[in-house]
Amino acid sequence: MTNNFRRTAILMLGAGLVCIGLYAEPHTHGSQPGEADDWSELNASMDKMHMAMAAIRHSGNADVDFVRLMLPHHQGAIDMAKVQLLHGKDPQMRRLAQEIVTDQQLEIELMQRWLKARQSARSREDKQAATVSEKAK
Repeated sequence: MTNNFRRTAILMLGAGLVCIGLYAEPHTHGSQPGEADDWSELNASMDKMHMAMAAIRHSGNADVDFVRLMLPHHQGAIDMAKVQLLHGKDPQMRRLAQEIVTDQQLEIELMQRWLKARQSARSREDKQAATVSEKAK
């Protein structure tokens, strides 16, 4: 096993363990109306994030794998924060949720630009290699 693969596997295992902890539903009786709605919405956003992360295939590049896994992770945080903004009452938690939406969206944009620049650079390298190969014939 390569170190990059091991790191990615450990990252994914750790994220899974954290999520298991978050999924442990507290057993409360006499829940208020609407509490089940926000809980199911939070779980739906987590499920969506996990499916997106599970669809990512190992590239062999630790930087690329990190970014590609973090994109759905950050989107999941945004989706959960939006649920908080819809249902939450505490001003401090609502403020935190709004900051999460803003900050995570900026980080998503940064990672998308990084991936796009990397793909553009790789495309240029591939074209140059093809040109050199053609000239060598």
